[in-house]
Amino acid sequence: MSVRELVVLGTASQVPTRHRNHNGYLLRWDGEGILFDPGEGTQRQMLRAGVAAHDLNRICVTHFHGDHSLGLAGVIQRINLDRVPHEITAHYPRSGRRFFERLRYATAYRETVELTEAPVDADGVLATTPAYTLEARRLSHPVESFGYRLVELDGRRMLPERLAAHGIKGPDVGRVQREGSLGGVPLEAVSEVRRGQRFAFVMDTRLCEGVHALAEGCDMLVIESTFLDEDEQLAVEYGHLTAGQAARVARDAGVRHLVLTHFSQRYTDLGGEFERQARAAGFDGELTVARDLLRVAVPKRR
Repeated sequence: MSVRELVVLGTASQVPTRHRNHNGYLLRWDGEGILFDPGEGTQRQMLRAGVAAHDLNRICVTHFHGDHSLGLAGVIQRINLDRVPHEITAHYPRSGRRFFERLRYATAYRETVELTEAPVDADGVLATTPAYTLEARRLSHPVESFGYRLVELDGRRMLPERLAAHGIKGPDVGRVQREGSLGGVPLEAVSEVRRGQRFAFVMDTRLCEGVHALAEGCDMLVIESTFLDEDEQLAVEYGHLTAGQAARVARDAGVRHLVLTHFSQRYTDLGGEFERQARAAGFDGELTVARDLLRVAVPKRR
């Protein structure tokens, strides 16, 4: 059974708090797991969330500030300790390669797993698999930062009424799907395009072209909202977004489910203010203000 969900491992920005761990997010996409921005304590949060090292196939780091990367050392060593049987690919800004190497070899351990480094240095496609295409877009932050976007290939949805009209039933339904036509009836005549799902992960950034490109048409957008709107000047100064800014991006991009996260330590009680400001900005889709260890299902296909 395929599962598509976001597992939130941590939601704090800069420093952890009593109730919020450093960043960490696992996207389960059918049989694969993509770990985004493992901050300090991610290995322990994975245990608490029921996420195993074997669940990981990719690691995607947006940038090398500690709250987004200090957990790499523990996660990588756990991958090797558990002898994960498959290759794992790590994406990160090429300009931060020295940081990745330092974290990868922070202490002595036995390497047992093939960990392939695939640094990012420009906008574009990073990987293409049978299940999805992984893309990156440059963001605007004091250090080089990239956001990530996963796009599923479009498929086709069979239409029972059209199949019946052409007398296609039973095993012949599978045949027309595989072969593209049956008895002169093309696949297009008995089906319609099923739009592939889209997921985007946007962390530390000011508003910029990359934010909008990543968010466009997403079924789920996970995006930082470090500050509330009244602290917008701080957001601009330090290279972050407010709740209202993030929500307007989602609204304009047609996002179906917006997940706000990466909250400043100045807000000790998130309450409903982040949600209120997001709604006030005009976003009317599904909305989640993330909390540690929360699981959020990717919306079902349209």
